Amino acid sequence: MDFDYVIVGGGSAGCVLASRLTENPDITVCLLEYGGDGKDLAVRVPAGLILLVPGKPIKLNNWCFHTEPQTHLNDRRGFQPRGQCLGGSSAINAMVYTRGSPLDYDLWVDQGCTGWGFDDVLPYFIKSENNVRGGDDLHGDSGPLNVSDLLSPRDISKAFVEAGIANGLDHNADFNGTKQDGVGLYQVTHFHGEKQGQRCSAAAAYLHPVEERPNLTIITHAQANKVIFDNDNNDDNGSDNKKATGVIYERHGVKQTVIARHEVILCGGAFGSPKVLMLSGIGPKDQLQDLDIEVIVDAPEVGENLQDHLDVVFDYEVNTTDVFGVGAVAGFNFFKAMRQWRKDGTGILSTNYAEGGAFFSVGDAPKEWPNTQLHFAIARVMNHGRDLKLGYAVSVHSCYLRPESRGTVKLASNDPAAAVLIDPNYLSHPKDVENMIAGAERTRAIMAETPMADYITEDYPAPYLEKDGMLGFIRNRSDTIYHPVGTCRMGPDKQSVVDLELKVRGVKGLRVIDASIMPTLISANTNAPTIMIAEKLADIIKAEFASNQAVDQTELA
Repeated sequence: MDFDYVIVGGGSAGCVLASRLTENPDITVCLLEYGGDGKDLAVRVPAGLILLVPGKPIKLNNWCFHTEPQTHLNDRRGFQPRGQCLGGSSAINAMVYTRGSPLDYDLWVDQGCTGWGFDDVLPYFIKSENNVRGGDDLHGDSGPLNVSDLLSPRDISKAFVEAGIANGLDHNADFNGTKQDGVGLYQVTHFHGEKQGQRCSAAAAYLHPVEERPNLTIITHAQANKVIFDNDNNDDNGSDNKKATGVIYERHGVKQTVIARHEVILCGGAFGSPKVLMLSGIGPKDQLQDLDIEVIVDAPEVGENLQDHLDVVFDYEVNTTDVFGVGAVAGFNFFKAMRQWRKDGTGILSTNYAEGGAFFSVGDAPKEWPNTQLHFAIARVMNHGRDLKLGYAVSVHSCYLRPESRGTVKLASNDPAAAVLIDPNYLSHPKDVENMIAGAERTRAIMAETPMADYITEDYPAPYLEKDGMLGFIRNRSDTIYHPVGTCRMGPDKQSVVDLELKVRGVKGLRVIDASIMPTLISANTNAPTIMIAEKLADIIKAEFASNQAVDQTELA
């Protein structure tokens, strides 16, 4: 099979690229995805994420990775859920739509990534977005990605917002507006209109509506084993640089090859893309040789620079059953809520759980560039929803947004089916420790404010905090909030994995387009920025394709 472009990974970036590139009927695309089609009811119902993220008692659309033991978290192994279907993690996440601060992208420019400042990327956020509130200078109203207000936010989430205001935070109705700091209800990636109340994953937004295009081939349940290369002797210097020409993949136990006439594009995320690069011979030479992998490019930074948001959760028993809980009332409420959701997409099943949010600064961070984010969830979300307890409770998540700690992703073996070794190296930098503690302490203070305090009947963490202190509690309980980035760093320097157009250094015809290219982690959830990255690169790739076609036609003439 021959195509112009082969995309490896049908997550958020892969869905955007497959859709946008095939808008040109002259461009043919093959999209390889390890998982299924992402159309499950548990994906479409927003509250279904409680069945998707934990990975137990059933494992559905989730890789369920684990980290290496974390030295600074008392040698605990963290849990790393990542999406395993079309839509990737946008099919299992909490659907929070945030972009981060404009200063995050200006920091990329400060690191040499010209063309990636906020003014450069804002048009692509707008292009992707279909906001229920309409378009303006900061928002779009005609893009594929539906962004909605919560249809049925719980009263207790509104109480959280009021508590934040009582604690000194400004009310913020739009975290993607003129300012980021403050407290409010999140906007979410839910459909509005005919499909209101359903999750709008990247697949549902970009891919499912166009999956029948004749120039688009989607292959699910396909494990990418490696990129294949040929010598390219056509450059001006007559060198024999390697060019990516296709991908070997395995489906139902049978190895197959798909050919890319123009480019192979890796969209496997912060864990998947460095894995495929290393399996293909692009990575740290010594590591590859130890695993008997032929070295194509000695690229020491592949798999380095891993950054993630560490998150600590505080849970509280409450005096209302108008939340998700475990008990007889919860069972009755579920069946009632399912009927309501099927009728008009409203009710508690339209929740994203993390209904309330806040951004504020601790330490020396300026107010206008918050470094702490809260997610207020209408359920007891301990250990990623894997630990259940009778009763009705809420949780509040506190994470430090700009960690200095850096980790790694490495191959465990040369077997493509083997999971990678993930070491986020959480809390290895003292500044992260200091700011995690400060953010967590203010989080607890917000929860103690009226009217939030009026709901609380038991403060579950209190005895553990009394025993271990805040730092001890963080070391014993914290884990990811699901935002790994950076392992295929973009930069202007030769040491970076990809250049400013996300082309892999040292070879031709190969790009990485996903969150792994971020040089530094943005100060918010990472799904909207990942979609933005793919939108920007789709325009670049289509322009290059058109230019090449024009050259070919001129030569023929």
